[in-house]
Order: sequence, then structure tokens, then C-alpha cells
Amino acid sequence: MKNSRYRLLATAAMLVALVVTSIARGEEPVGNQPDRPNILWLSTEDIGPELNCYGDATAKTPTLDALASQGVVYDYAWSNYPVCAPARTTIISGMYGASCGAGNMRSSVLLPEGVDAFPHYLRQAGYYCTNNSKTDYNYRKMPNDPWDESSNKAHYRKREKDQPFFAVFNYTGTHESKIRKRPHDAVIDPATVSVKSYWPDTPEVRQDLAQYYDNLETMDQWLKKHLDELEKSGEADNTIVVFFGDHGSGMPRHKRFAGDSGMRVPFVVHVPEKWKSYAGDDYAAGQHSSRPVGFIDLAPTMLSIAGIKPKKHMQGHAFLGSFRTDAPQYLYGFRDRMDERPDTSRSIRDDRFIYVRNYMPHLPAGQHVNYQMQTPTTRVWREMYDAGKLNDVQRQFWELHPPEELYDLINDPEETKNLVGDAKFADVLKRFRDEHRSSYLRFGDTGLIPEVTIKAIDDGSQPPRTLLGNKQSFPMDEIFDLANLAADRSDRGRADLVSAVASPNPTVAYWGAIGALVDGQAGFESARETLLQRVDDENPAVAIACCELVATYGSDDQQTDALNRLAYFADYRNSNVLGSVAALNVIDRLGDKAELIKSSLSKVPPMDPDFSRGKDYINRLLIKVGAVEEKEQKKVKKPKKGKRKEK
Repeated sequence: MKNSRYRLLATAAMLVALVVTSIARGEEPVGNQPDRPNILWLSTEDIGPELNCYGDATAKTPTLDALASQGVVYDYAWSNYPVCAPARTTIISGMYGASCGAGNMRSSVLLPEGVDAFPHYLRQAGYYCTNNSKTDYNYRKMPNDPWDESSNKAHYRKREKDQPFFAVFNYTGTHESKIRKRPHDAVIDPATVSVKSYWPDTPEVRQDLAQYYDNLETMDQWLKKHLDELEKSGEADNTIVVFFGDHGSGMPRHKRFAGDSGMRVPFVVHVPEKWKSYAGDDYAAGQHSSRPVGFIDLAPTMLSIAGIKPKKHMQGHAFLGSFRTDAPQYLYGFRDRMDERPDTSRSIRDDRFIYVRNYMPHLPAGQHVNYQMQTPTTRVWREMYDAGKLNDVQRQFWELHPPEELYDLINDPEETKNLVGDAKFADVLKRFRDEHRSSYLRFGDTGLIPEVTIKAIDDGSQPPRTLLGNKQSFPMDEIFDLANLAADRSDRGRADLVSAVASPNPTVAYWGAIGALVDGQAGFESARETLLQRVDDENPAVAIACCELVATYGSDDQQTDALNRLAYFADYRNSNVLGSVAALNVIDRLGDKAELIKSSLSKVPPMDPDFSRGKDYINRLLIKVGAVEEKEQKKVKKPKKGKRKEK
């Protein structure tokens, strides 16, 4: 009996030691750890900091104002992406979407090996995790189910007694689509709203803006409902509340834009008195924090609150909890393909400046994205541009990207005065250029590998991040330097670009061709022979880029060959969906030059409308280039579940 008691005591001591060691190392807490804070996320779609707690009193939001007066308002919060799917992809994994090949809107890739959605780690630690209800991740599947429940009925009240919870509620009433929904019961007089200098001051713009502010007032009522519900549950004093928007507002040049107006979001956190030690010594109710916070920081912060050391793969910084860190100096933004329109931009901001690097300066920021063009503001803005009725600032959105942008957000918050080329800011520009290169290599940015190439190299069975491990197929340093050279619109380094076009490495060859494209006629002439040869390249990204050059600047026969090759790739049955999207974008840019192949394109069968998670990008592009009429596309019905009959 005595020896048995000693054995029990020894076993208990060992278990205590294991728990203490585990907590000290920041590993998952063992068993039920009592008295841990609940976490409640209240997120809303498509809103920027146009709120009273950020100095804009147009909309009345008393509930949010009260929450802000009891918590902390983060003045420099970024979504890291200016559109929902890659922004939410960054949130759920704790890795930038571009680090995982998941930065393109409505893509579908595998997570890197060993990476799980962060709620999975909370569940392992005993948290009850619910999502109500938007997911919208660019990952095809999660290794483990991150949610106890994810549905429009998911709720923390379903947890076990005394079980801590992490609960997400998302509001859709502020979405871009709600700005343009008519009829609408107006609350705010359109005559009273402030119109940004980059928009034309028209009735359509004022109507959309007023409706946006009306939706903010409705959102505030939704927020009140959930905070009242938390109070009634008796858990308010034990719950950390996080409120945020998922990227900039649904107005054009906000959502989908690589600048501050696309990335900056409202971000308010309330930490109850009981858990103030989790917020640090500088936490005080009602204060504004200058600490930079991005969506990349949410995963490590939530683990830190739960007493779990953030995982090594997580690329952000915990700003609350046991493992909070010093504030970073910079926030990082990414823009890749938006719906049917490819693009590549990277942005960095500190507490004063924002730097944007555009890798497709042969394209405008305001590409014709079908979904965005449904907003009246976007349509009238474009119509006035085409009619020559805009001033210099208002035209910028529709004209070609500058290769680089630098703005002083204190003196120019609307980002209209580009300081690149101003000698007074040469040191600032160099600092951001250096940081851009450093962060690109540090994060492992796959954004400079064309989506089409990723698809051609890998059938989707491997995470795109695995490509970064192969220096032969993706030499990151070389490709970064080449892509930056390609985007510069200058004679400098043209010999390197010509050499790159001939490279056996498809990504190197692609950026060589983009450099020639940016240089226009001179770029084509400098690499003519190689470009003509690579029109028939087996890699779609390389061939399509070369086809655009040849179809634009070649002889009549050469143009015909390039156009026929583009028609081949435009048919998704010959290449792949991404190749079709890339080719159709080029055909659209060629305009009347592509008339020769319209009859061929009209034979491309429409895709089912549920393609790519509901976004029929190929169908939209076929309509846009005039290959088919919209009424023909509308005949395509979503197939019923079960076996489809062949026609």
C-alpha cells in the first residue's frame, strides 16, 4: 500500500512537471486549463475606416463608438490583401497568401505541409470554435477541420459548460453588392457626403457613397445584437472582443486596390479588466494605438491569448496574450489576380509612407473587372474617362500603372501625389525598395510565378510553396531582380531582358517577355527572333506573353500566327482554365486586332456557372471580347447533382 501511494505521488509529480514544461515552452495546454479568456470576432465586409471612431462622423454608429471608448482603436490596421478570399486565406493560415500560392482571387491550392488552420490549434487546446459562417479561403482543403461548427447556425452557446470559446460572426450587409442594390431606403442625404478627389462628383457617386454610409448604420445594429447577446450570456467580462472589416470599402479604388485605401480597415479590440495583463502595460480604454496590425497577426495573437506559442510557420506578430511581441515597423500588402483580371502589385507602409511596386505597368489599376463594373460609380467614372471629362487626379486610376509609387500618407492621405522621382524622398524610396526585396525573400513570395506556370508544372497535387525549395526551377533572387527590371520602362538592362526571353526556365523567360512588352515596339524589336520562336512554347504563360508582343508589333503573317495561337489557348479544353483566362485577357487588350479570331472563339463552349467557386471568369471574358452574346451565356445552367448526361 505504501509503495503504491509513493508511485501515485511520483506519477502526479511527473504529470505536473510535464504540464509546467509544456506551458513554459508555449505548447498546447494539456487537458482542460481553467479560466482562459473567450474570444469573440465580429467581422463585417468591405468597409474601411469611414467611421466616427476614426474621425468620420457621417454615419451614426453608437454601438461601435461605445466599444471603441472601452477598448483600443488601431489606427494602422491592414487586411494585407484588398479583396476577401486572399485576405481570409491569410487570416486562417497565419501565412501571406502569396507565400502559399494562394494570393489570386478564387484560387484553390493546398496548404504547405505541416500547416493547419489556426482554430485547429485552439480546438486541440480545449476551445470550442465556431464560424458563422463565411469561409472563402483559397485553400482546397484543410488537413484537419478547424471548426466545431461552421454554418449560419453556429454559436458559442452550444459549447460544453465552462468550455472557453473562439467564435466568429460575419456581417454581409456592408458588402460591395449592397452599395448598388436598388431600390434603397435612404437615410443619409447624398448631398452631405464627402467625395474623394479621385472620384468625379456626380449623382451616381454620391448615391453609392450615401448608401455605403447607410449600410454602416445598419451594421451597427447587428453589432449591438451580438454584444447584447454576449452580455446576457454572462460571458462579457471573460471575453476579448475583436471587431474588424475584411478590407477597404466596396467603392472602386478601395477594394481591389493595392494602396492604403484598399488595405486599411477598422480594427477595434476590447480586453475586459480581468484580462488586461494580456494587452500589455500600454493598454488603456478609449485610446488609439499606433502599433501596425495586419491580418497576418491574427493567427499568432489568438494562439498567444490561449497560452499557445505561435507556430513557426506563422509570419505575423502576436499583439496580445502571453507571447506578444514588439511592434513591427512595416505592414505588407499584396495584389494578384482579381477575378478575371491578372495583375501583380506589392505594397509596404510604415507610420507615414506607403510604397507600391507594380509588376504589370503595361496595365491600368482600373482594369475592367466585370463584378466591379456593376457599381454605378465605376461605370460613370469609366464613361467620363473615355469621354475625356476627368481631371489629372481622377484619370490616374484608369491609366497605366507607374512602375513604383510612393505617397506621404500624412500630407497626402488620398495617395494622389507620387513622390517617386522627388529627390527629397530618395532615401525613403531606397529604404522601401530594400525592404521590399528583403521581405520578398523572407516570406517566400510565389506571386512572381505566373499562375499558368504553377498549373503547368504542378497538376495541383502539391502545395505551390514547394516550388520555392527548388532553386533550379525558381531562383528567387534572379527572378525578383529580373521582374523589377522588366517593370522599369527604361533602356537600362535591356540586354539582360533579351537574354532572359531565351532562357529554358519558363518563369525567367516570362519576365523577359513582360519586360519587352513594357518597352513596347523597342522591346519587341530587341528580342524579335526569340519572341517569334517562343510563340509556340509549350509553357502557356511564356507563349501567351510572346503572342501579345507579336500580335501587336509583328508583320501581318506573324500577327495571324500569334492570334491563332491565342485562340488555341483561349479554349480551355486545349490548355487549362488559367491559360484560357490569360489568353482572353490578351485578346481583349488587342481589341480590333483580334477580329480575325472572333469566329474561332465563338465556338468555345461556355463553362458551367459554378466554375471556380461560382465565378465564371471565362464566360465573362468571352462576352467582353465580343465572341458570344450575353444572352447565349445565360442559357448555361448549373448542372444538377448526380451523373450528367452527355449531349
